[in-house]
Amino acid sequence: MAKYDIIIVGSGINSLVAASVLGKAGKKVLILEARDKIGGLASTNEFAPGFKCNVIHDTVKWIDPRVSRDLQIESQGLEFIDLDVKRIALGSNSNEHILFHKDPLTTSDSIAKHSNKDAERWIDFTKHIDRLSNFLEQLYQLTPPELPNIGLMDALSMRSLLGPILKQGSRGLVDLARTAPMMMPEFMDEWFENELLRSALSTAGINGLSYGPYAAATGYNFLHQHLHSKGIIHNSSIIRGGTGNFPEILKQTLQSNNVEVRTNSKVVSINVKNNAYESVSIHDGEMIISDQIISGVDPKNTFINLVGAPNLDPNFHTQIRNIKYRGSTARIHFALSEIPEIQGIADEQMNTVFSICPSMEKLEKASDAVKYGHISNEPYVEFSIPTTINSDFAPQGKHVLSASVQYAPYRLRDCEWDSNSKEQLKQNTIQVLEKKIPGLSKLIETSVVYSPKDIENEFGLTEGNLNHGEMTLDQLLFMRPTASSSQYKTPIENLYLCGPGTHPGGGLHGANGFNSAKKIMEKT
Repeated sequence: MAKYDIIIVGSGINSLVAASVLGKAGKKVLILEARDKIGGLASTNEFAPGFKCNVIHDTVKWIDPRVSRDLQIESQGLEFIDLDVKRIALGSNSNEHILFHKDPLTTSDSIAKHSNKDAERWIDFTKHIDRLSNFLEQLYQLTPPELPNIGLMDALSMRSLLGPILKQGSRGLVDLARTAPMMMPEFMDEWFENELLRSALSTAGINGLSYGPYAAATGYNFLHQHLHSKGIIHNSSIIRGGTGNFPEILKQTLQSNNVEVRTNSKVVSINVKNNAYESVSIHDGEMIISDQIISGVDPKNTFINLVGAPNLDPNFHTQIRNIKYRGSTARIHFALSEIPEIQGIADEQMNTVFSICPSMEKLEKASDAVKYGHISNEPYVEFSIPTTINSDFAPQGKHVLSASVQYAPYRLRDCEWDSNSKEQLKQNTIQVLEKKIPGLSKLIETSVVYSPKDIENEFGLTEGNLNHGEMTLDQLLFMRPTASSSQYKTPIENLYLCGPGTHPGGGLHGANGFNSAKKIMEKT
């Protein structure tokens, strides 16, 4: 029977990053993936004959610089396309769009069409966001302290926070403490007056959440989306060839460091004895032994489904059951007979991300769907046309439009996610899109809808939550996923976590996996 130093459950970006770091350190690592391909939420699939899509993420907001540096992902062929126009907030008329450029001065010019006052404040706002995110950038590279007993080593590990404090003074830390718990209207009231601008910025605050912009800590989520952006608002990059190239590049690192990857190998149990990890069992009955195990799947799947409730301390079991998931983001991919026309948008601008949200009130009203368990009649929609960059995503002359839709609650009242409810979501989404793209429905050849239930089934995510748990104040930092498992280690000896359900949360950045691997290497 083969024996490994470390087994990793799941092959999302964080799992692959952790495996790469540990493999480079000489560890004998095995990755077990239930699906027939690696990558998790960074997957690129064919959804109709000749048509491909990035299933969940069309763009990458940011990547932990340690991942880029230590794993040399770009030198191995991963190409990031850094667009000039990062996002376009579509206005009521063709001359009212706001274009968020890489150059903040050019963005300011676009904002000036709506408000000279807001345009004048834009540069200061970008600098403010850069200062606040600098604190989080340092914090995200740390293992959260073990509260309430912070030891000397915990205190010393946080010395990297002194850099931004010395550079900016204590005022920057105070501003972060003020901004993080804010709701987006409060945050925007301090800066801007134009409603389209306020709502376009608020969409970053609600990204991936079940809450609307009037919820507390949407200010924190806004900052989370802007790390390593150098103050570029709505910053993101597109991966040449599709998001699925990211895991494929990481796979090269795994192979060069003799990390073994097994697909179609669903883990059915993490075997525990005397509160310590012993082995894993996979679907075909095989038992595999290792010294340690890292779970890249979400906390509920890890502890309730794989470890099993009887093996958990009752208090810890309660903490795990109390984690809030509440997935409410759906993805819809449309195969189009030709590229659509958007009034006021030039051909060279069609390769960016578009948002449709005229006001924060509309955004808040759309979020009511989660409260009442129904599909929003007028959901918030952001979309891109990935074929404008990756032409091989569709047959020649044809295109793909991929939309992220909020709010589509995991739990529907009086019905289930089935063909009828998904058709309703699709038609509601088309109605929103056609306000900006007249005649879109005539271009649609076929489509695929990923409801939160579909995302749960496809990727094994509890309630279809893309972040492995809501990004709320009570589920962040030293409370993510719980107070007793926030340091990547868990109450079960030799069982560690590395998924987005750990600090610092969701995204394709790889910080969780990198931190987890470093934590394990401290112990060995």
